[in-house]
Amino acid sequence: MITWMQRHKKWLVITIWISTIAFVGAGFVGWGSYEYGKQGGVVAVVGDREVSVEEYQQEYSNLYEQYSRMFGPMFNNELAEQLRLKDIAYKQVLQKNLIMSYADSLGLDVTDEEIAKELVKYDAFMKDGKFDKDTYVKVLSQNRMTPKDFEESLKRGILLQKVQGLFEIDPTQNEIENISKLLFLEDDITIKILSLDEVNIQLNDEEIKKYWEENKNSYMSEVSYDLEVKEIPLISANSTEEDIKSHYEKFKIDYKHEDGKIKTIEEARELVIKDLDEKFTKTEALKIYLQLKKDEDKFDNAKRFLESQLPYSSENNSKIVETKDSEIIKPFFDNNKYFIVKVVKKNLSQPLTYEEASVQVKADFEKVQKEKKLQEIANEQLKDFTGEEILGVTRESITKIPGLEQQQAAKFLNQLFSATTKEGIVNLDNKVVLYRINNSKMAEYNKVKDEVVKGTIIQLQDEEIMLNLLKKLENTFTVHSSIQEKE
Repeated sequence: MITWMQRHKKWLVITIWISTIAFVGAGFVGWGSYEYGKQGGVVAVVGDREVSVEEYQQEYSNLYEQYSRMFGPMFNNELAEQLRLKDIAYKQVLQKNLIMSYADSLGLDVTDEEIAKELVKYDAFMKDGKFDKDTYVKVLSQNRMTPKDFEESLKRGILLQKVQGLFEIDPTQNEIENISKLLFLEDDITIKILSLDEVNIQLNDEEIKKYWEENKNSYMSEVSYDLEVKEIPLISANSTEEDIKSHYEKFKIDYKHEDGKIKTIEEARELVIKDLDEKFTKTEALKIYLQLKKDEDKFDNAKRFLESQLPYSSENNSKIVETKDSEIIKPFFDNNKYFIVKVVKKNLSQPLTYEEASVQVKADFEKVQKEKKLQEIANEQLKDFTGEEILGVTRESITKIPGLEQQQAAKFLNQLFSATTKEGIVNLDNKVVLYRINNSKMAEYNKVKDEVVKGTIIQLQDEEIMLNLLKKLENTFTVHSSIQEKE
């Protein structure tokens, strides 16, 4: 997976001139081994603009969150390190500041009114349908941000959009019609699908072991953690009616029906009591946490967990992954209990022995050999294969390709309409598709598709213009860096 991600990370990265603030509910992710120069809170100076540690960290956090959303649980800090995500974030934040320095030179600015208009777009800051300052401050605090930092981030985003607006191009109707005919080109094709399952090979123990020797660094043990754990079940706060009423009045916006209507105090009573119990238990857990730090109390149990089997929520598991050896994590709530966890030791990934890896090595070697054999068969058959004819194929014909799942069909069609040869081979996981283009014709113009086509044209033009602008700005504004990555 890591190789695939490195190869495709260009399109995985958010386009640099669009400012995305993905902080709500996500928070910041861990850093890593970076040192900052003498300027302390400044990691670079671009033109007259200082790039703060906070700005750089926000860029990294947004980028990490983007990858995490795409790849889910398989994405973690180790993959982020391998992809050099900190370097990508640093490059992006420099590029953004180059564009903002250009905006400064043009005299562009962002007013308080423009920031206020942007603020009211966030549902997270609303209370009873209106922007609420207390809610605003509370949400930011939960995400470790201050209003000043957040509004500076908004200001940067608005300024970047203003620069982008200077270069907006509106395609003509003639351009839209002509590009539409090209985009939705129709082909009559012949295809033949060859499957990996149809290939038979003989495996040799010596060759399998040789394959392992050449690729042994690909067979590593999973990272594991030696943990000591203290569990604190919910403790009743024995809340009075006054306590319940006070808490409800303060936080009633959090107690809603599915339709969004706020529950009455009676409807919310059990939840309010539970929240008060949770709050009380947290206080007690913090006392135990301090006792554990002073060796005045003992943990309940010790256990080793593989990283993929850490038993808590993804957010709490991340805390464990990011904690150094011998450190104790502050109490966190999970599965109706508070947990205090000491990370005794992180056991790094180690190369597996041949015996430990043999089953996976054999499976991988067999697949490699089958793929090689399948490619040979495909090359032999390409010139004169006989297959199934399909008429009127377009980029959208994902349901018209027999023998392929829709995702495979989409990949095949994408490569088919990018091909520069009349016949060829498309590799799809465990299948190979031989194709021959028998006839091509321009699609009939369809006005319904105008917005899609227009969006595609604008996106391509924007990318080209902004990349060329960045090249020019790199030679216009001086960049001083005060960040050094540790070896």
